[in-house]
Amino acid sequence: MRTVLITGSGGLIGGTATRYFSNLANCVVGIDNDMRRVFFGEEASTSWHVRQLQEEMPNYMHHNTDIRDREALERIFMEHGKDIDLVIHTAAQPSHDKAAQIPFLDFEVNANGTLNLLEMTRQHCPEAVFIFTSTNKVYGDAPNNLPLAELETRWEVAQDHPYYEHGIDEHLTIDQSKHSLFGASKVAADIMVQEYGRYFGMKTGIFRGGCLTGPKHSGTQLHGFLSYLMKCALDKRPYTIFGYKGKQVRDNIHSDDLVAMFDAFRKNPREAAVYNAGGGRFANCSMLEAIGMCERITGNKMNITLSDTNRIGDHIWYVSDLSRFKTDYPDWHPQYGIEETLIQIFEEFRKRPH
Repeated sequence: MRTVLITGSGGLIGGTATRYFSNLANCVVGIDNDMRRVFFGEEASTSWHVRQLQEEMPNYMHHNTDIRDREALERIFMEHGKDIDLVIHTAAQPSHDKAAQIPFLDFEVNANGTLNLLEMTRQHCPEAVFIFTSTNKVYGDAPNNLPLAELETRWEVAQDHPYYEHGIDEHLTIDQSKHSLFGASKVAADIMVQEYGRYFGMKTGIFRGGCLTGPKHSGTQLHGFLSYLMKCALDKRPYTIFGYKGKQVRDNIHSDDLVAMFDAFRKNPREAAVYNAGGGRFANCSMLEAIGMCERITGNKMNITLSDTNRIGDHIWYVSDLSRFKTDYPDWHPQYGIEETLIQIFEEFRKRPH
């Protein structure tokens, strides 16, 4: 490959993609202006990660650019033009809680920013593969209408339901449900990426992530579930569980596994392809189960408060069905389970300030 352009290159998925594709491409162009610090405060800053990337990879070219700035993006795309073979768009406002506090900023970053990148790609490198990190929040709270059973440490979908074996597939409606404003802005972006594939014939892939995780996450209270949980366990900080008795279930996909999905798609792209991308039945846990693992790994008893109030639009049970992607790309298989990922996060935190 000649050039790969990655937005949100200082974040968890963007940084993992930067490292991965720096070994395959002549040049990796990173776009990241540390908006995560603006959204969530200093502890969520990705500046430390950007410095690592710049020190470790001589073919990494960083731009402190806002994806809302069309003129700045145009200059970057014009500089590289048709040398760009792959665009990976991971930059976002990622919290459904935070979105209600900053609705204009949330939509401008998530929806308008995505449109800017799509149009820059169409104008300057239309043959490039365009990969978008969407979210399972595009389904709103529709998963909460599934028949769920309360078990000792988790909620679980009924065993006679079609979703029990593999999880939730891409046919679940994205309509007629409560999304949070974040979910709505990501729906707009998700549909736009599909439309550029169908209408203009561009090679676009939409990956509807569950919880994305890994050791390079700058976890914070409003985003980065496993990372922030481990941070609280290590520092003996109080941690609040919001609703559902702490038995709400999330599937978690390691950043390396997600980027491996991106690479599989890059090698054999499609137009307007939509995939659920989470840990699936291979890697999922409830809040209570994750807390137990963090306590075992750190040796610290966590200070947990249980609130009866759940977050608006939050899922009670969500496990991704990965069957569609596995059918299209049968050589891909997830590698990292929950406890292995938590151990990596634990070891990373011990090496850097947190």
